[in-house]
Amino acid sequence: MDIATIIGIISGIGLILISIMLNSGLDLFVNGPAMMIVAGGTFASVLIAYPLNEVLRVMQMLKRVFQFKAVDPRALIQQLVEISIKARREGILSIDKELGNIKNDFLRKGLQLVVDGIDGSSINNIMQIEVVNMQKRHRVGWEIFAEMGKYAPAFGMIGTLIGLIQMLANLDDPSTIGPKMAVALITTFYGSFLANMVFVPMSVKLKRRSHQESLIMNLIIEAIKSIRLAENPKLMEDKLTKFLSNTEKKKSSKSSPKKPPKGAKK
Repeated sequence: MDIATIIGIISGIGLILISIMLNSGLDLFVNGPAMMIVAGGTFASVLIAYPLNEVLRVMQMLKRVFQFKAVDPRALIQQLVEISIKARREGILSIDKELGNIKNDFLRKGLQLVVDGIDGSSINNIMQIEVVNMQKRHRVGWEIFAEMGKYAPAFGMIGTLIGLIQMLANLDDPSTIGPKMAVALITTFYGSFLANMVFVPMSVKLKRRSHQESLIMNLIIEAIKSIRLAENPKLMEDKLTKFLSNTEKKKSSKSSPKKPPKGAKK
């Protein structure tokens, strides 16, 4: 569960509700027709812009905003170094029996290709194609949410225009001007709220998730190259740490055990 997402949603909605209730009743901001214009119009526009199967797939990807198990790159690098050491000591075929213990499907597939004796360029092409396909699938998700973030405020304005037209058509009754103006502005509120509290933040979150997965997959591809070429594990580790952020590098250096000085008793 992504704690930051939960805290953001609860705090954002909570603060808005509190500010509303401190100044007026909540029922003043509840309007069914206004919500139908904004939510219904936004969803209809998405269906026009994208195929139905892609829209339905995005709804399934929505859970990634709240549930995402991020791979610890430092732990992954340590695992890759251990695999490299074993491959250098006992040969490439020795890692075949370890494949069942590897939970990362992408890593297991890459190592299987190495064990099967596939040439380096073919392995790289196969794995890069998988990265590209993953990015395309994820791009549809965060792209649709980004578009919904554009459509919602626009339909909020459409609802406001509808309300203003209805208000201007009844100017002969001054008592209805205030209530109808309030209803007209509620649609703008709904559109801005959905765009800036729901759709745009979710688009950014999904985009970051995709970038994180791409980084891990590219790290694995680089490691597979090194393992296949039987490179020095220390050299491989130095190359892989280039994928880490500065904060992760500092954590990695702190967590790595220090070598005892020469001459020290074991």
